[in-house]
Amino acid sequence: MDKNELIKSNKYLKLVSELKETLWINEKQKPYLRAESIINIGTERIDDAEQRLNKFAPLIEKLFPETRLSNGIIESPLKEIKNMKRKLEICNNVQISGNLLLKMDSHLAIAGSVKARGGIYEVLKYTESIALKNNLITEEDDYSILAEKKYKNFFGQYTIQVGSTGNLGLSIGITSAALGFKVKVHMSSDAKKWKKDLLRSKGAEVIEYNSDYSKAVEEGRRISDLDSMSYFVDDENSINLFLGYSVAARRLDKQLEDININVDDDHPLFVYIPCGVGGAPGGITYGLKTIYKDNVHCFFIEPTHACCMLIGMVSGLHDKISVQDLGLDGITHADGLAVGRPSKLIGKMMDHILSGIFTIDDYKLYDNMRSLYETENIKIEPSACASFQGLAMLYSSEEGQKYIKKNGLQDKMNNSTHIAWATGGSLVPEEVNKTFLETFLNK
Repeated sequence: MDKNELIKSNKYLKLVSELKETLWINEKQKPYLRAESIINIGTERIDDAEQRLNKFAPLIEKLFPETRLSNGIIESPLKEIKNMKRKLEICNNVQISGNLLLKMDSHLAIAGSVKARGGIYEVLKYTESIALKNNLITEEDDYSILAEKKYKNFFGQYTIQVGSTGNLGLSIGITSAALGFKVKVHMSSDAKKWKKDLLRSKGAEVIEYNSDYSKAVEEGRRISDLDSMSYFVDDENSINLFLGYSVAARRLDKQLEDININVDDDHPLFVYIPCGVGGAPGGITYGLKTIYKDNVHCFFIEPTHACCMLIGMVSGLHDKISVQDLGLDGITHADGLAVGRPSKLIGKMMDHILSGIFTIDDYKLYDNMRSLYETENIKIEPSACASFQGLAMLYSSEEGQKYIKKNGLQDKMNNSTHIAWATGGSLVPEEVNKTFLETFLNK
């Protein structure tokens, strides 16, 4: 493919090739009921995922005592952050109508990131399939018996492998090891040392690559395929990961109801989610759409140096194009978002339901991280702080204002709710957090 011809063909590809912060609005988005018939996954599959997580809750509670207060249900807080909203208004010289909430998947039990949702779900589903196939349990049993030593010894015959920049590896590695599986996590050069150290401390084998995420996934998949007793969690193509992530929407709906926030024709919901390969934000977006339909507006946020989903969707080439094809290096401080090529599975779904994609300069990750800590005393990863870019640019950019007007939302924005999705952070060691807070990048 000719890079120069691609760039000439589209103003957004030109902007991202120049590393300029961008808001791209998805003109392919369809009314939800029409989109649903095209995507054709169905809410019953989300129901099934939610029921399976509930069924495994007693086992999770046994294996991970930190989940006892929630009876083995892994869920994160939803918190209003008024002070951070005021800070964003000051820093971006805008007036933000509506209220701002933080969905704190940064504080999910076990793995401390959004990946605890899909990653843990996929491991549990695989565990169930092995246990049922080998007559270790029946579907009527209390799954907490799988915490017993004899079952762990049995699972020790099997290996679970995954490719990751960090957070998915933590989710898969910690859960699989606790169940007794052998674990191999293939990690890209972007992965942080503390994440590798934590995985090794949990008993996982960490295989490091001097290349990007795509190579780690490719090699992990290849090595796993050579072993009939190995299962590969495929972040690029897994429907099970997707369904695990989508359950988040059901939980969020209940949380909003508990704090008397309505989402309807007169009360729009805007959700901003950091995006790497696309699995977690894609699953969350689909789940939210099944509930709120056209009253929820979902946006992804990517680093300017690694905006693979934007490039894939704008070009229509999805996984057939990488950021390197446009001359980008894919190098970013947002390690969880350091992905050069998007998921084919997710990109083609998002064509129909995603509102748009923002890009963010790395220096703002740290600025937003400091702002959140100073105003709300909350610490999250720099990658997770990308979410605030969406809210800021929606109100400050010409493209954002056009979106609001085109969708007839001008008179409804005072009743709007905005959710910044915090995708990781609670497991970050204190000394690393301190370094993050003291990191200042050039603009």
